Amino acid sequence: MTPRPSGLTYAEVGATAGELPAGYHHLRRSRVIGASEGCFTTVADRILNWDMHRRAGIGVDASTPAAEVGATVSMRLGVGPVRISAACRVIEVIDSGSIDSGAERGFAYGTLPGHPEIGEERFWVQRLPDDSVVAHIVAFSRPGRWFTRLGGPIGRVAQSRIAERYLDALMCS
Repeated sequence: MTPRPSGLTYAEVGATAGELPAGYHHLRRSRVIGASEGCFTTVADRILNWDMHRRAGIGVDASTPAAEVGATVSMRLGVGPVRISAACRVIEVIDSGSIDSGAERGFAYGTLPGHPEIGEERFWVQRLPDDSVVAHIVAFSRPGRWFTRLGGPIGRVAQSRIAERYLDALMCS
């Protein structure tokens, strides 16, 4: 695991790249979202440039136009006066493999103080040798604020629905 950068609210930094830690809710979602090099490139850009979040209806204020290690991002979800803010820091940018054989692009971020949850989330797209493009989301989290503790399973349902919205936002036409 990566050493814990200053300000993160959890110790298991980098765990979304391997075995998820005990004591957290785990989320894993993958979906074939298209095929071709063009689809892969488009989706990688959507992930890295915060467009996945925006297309899923999440407000984004980021310290950098594209995800880079150390960047902070504040996300907003809600309507009118009922809004939830969530701040995270990018801990890893994924850029591996060849565009022709198993390339992967994306990033992982961890929660900062004040986030409704404590944990980490990883988003990446993979181009497989058969030309299919698969999007992945892996997360571990537990309640970080009084209202998420009080909400219990409602938070899990919300997290699952947002993950599905992210995947929908990545679909190639």
